[in-house]
Amino acid sequence: MQLYQIILLVLAVAALAALIAAAVIRRKDIRKVAYMMDALEDGELNFRFKESSRFNRTLNRIRTIFEMQRQQHEQDSWTKLIRVLTHEIMNTVSPIASLSDAMAKSMDEQGHSELDIKAGLETISDSSNNLIGFVQTYRQLSGVAKPVRKALDLKELMDSVIALNSEFAASCGAVCKYRPEADDLMIYADEGQISQIFINLIKNALQAGAKNIVIGAGMGPDDEVIVRVANDGEPIPASAQEQIFIPFYTTKKEGSGIGLSISRQIMRNHNGTIELTRSDAERTVFELRFR
Repeated sequence: MQLYQIILLVLAVAALAALIAAAVIRRKDIRKVAYMMDALEDGELNFRFKESSRFNRTLNRIRTIFEMQRQQHEQDSWTKLIRVLTHEIMNTVSPIASLSDAMAKSMDEQGHSELDIKAGLETISDSSNNLIGFVQTYRQLSGVAKPVRKALDLKELMDSVIALNSEFAASCGAVCKYRPEADDLMIYADEGQISQIFINLIKNALQAGAKNIVIGAGMGPDDEVIVRVANDGEPIPASAQEQIFIPFYTTKKEGSGIGLSISRQIMRNHNGTIELTRSDAERTVFELRFR
């Protein structure tokens, strides 16, 4: 065998070895990306790859960016929550303190007062009970149970939810219908918790003056079940659309402001999502995704 043939053979073997090594590395890199995507979807950011390669360093940078964004989002959420809690508590406690101070100052040495002590104490009692009710509502928000999931026929679930709201809808002169894009749609979920979400969405729509509520459902591109609850009631103000999922925030005169917050927490416990995708003069649409 001539020298040039030996050189060509060595080069061919080296090239083949390089291709095999590249294929092995590529397969490992693909597995790393798949692992990272699964972790990001589950909200688990406590992984880190050994920074022995440029590719690993890039993945770690992506993880760091996601972690920073999550921390900022959590900080914003806590800031908004604390603001709402402070506002609600101060609104209740301030009148109690003010009235108690006024009653104490109005009393003479014999315990007589120009103020109506009975009425003042009743006001203090009412305010205190309101504060207790607020705290109990907060406990309800923070105590959503772990879902007990099972296979549910979506049509049967929607028929049940609509039936539960039929009397209220009829009293409002409204109609609620289920219109799926496909038959035999199934979700794997806690029946009671998911029913609570749809009951709350329908109730909110009726309170907003909706006359037509349409629940649509179909399959998404990633094999998730997508349910859209649309209504023609008064739209949610643009200034409020980014805050409606914040605990205790409400645009209604009456209400605790935790319905949508609990709904989002339930969906997160189901590895799903709930979002407001549209709210204008024509319709308001909430979209739920079940994976």
